[in-house]
Amino acid sequence: MNENDLVLPKPTPETFMRKAIRLAEQAAQDGEVPVGAVVVRAGRVIAQAHNQVERLKDGTAHAEMIALTMASAAVGDWRLNDCEMYVTKEPCAMCAGAMVNCRLGKLYFGCHDQRMGAAGGALTITDHPGMLHRVETIGGILADECLQTIQEFFRQRRREADSTDDFGA
Repeated sequence: MNENDLVLPKPTPETFMRKAIRLAEQAAQDGEVPVGAVVVRAGRVIAQAHNQVERLKDGTAHAEMIALTMASAAVGDWRLNDCEMYVTKEPCAMCAGAMVNCRLGKLYFGCHDQRMGAAGGALTITDHPGMLHRVETIGGILADECLQTIQEFFRQRRREADSTDDFGA
């Protein structure tokens, strides 16, 4: 067997979700809510991003929105029918709507968000019967790891807030 015969294992949804988790961890280090997103086409990563709301002072700078914009540039078209997105948290209504509008082929997400999620949690925008496109969605990929990243971020935020409280001392 020579090196040209080397066959690498096919990436799995978990492979790409781990990449998204690393991006979420980078977001947390930057003081952003830790969400990471990766867009894949034909087994190759074509776009990746993490939340940048605070950095850009832009409420729409969610990981998913940035990754969709990057993916459209990489593909050369706004239609992303043959692309998959891996995101660490169930998308909000804005991001889910953008996925529908971009004709995203498939969405994989990590942890569910029953309060704000729009891919089956609080709403179901990605599979709404009245939409012109439905995004095939699979949730719960490495859900515990994704949830842990978000929970640790907010625990740390609460600890920091508690340590800066001035009780008149």
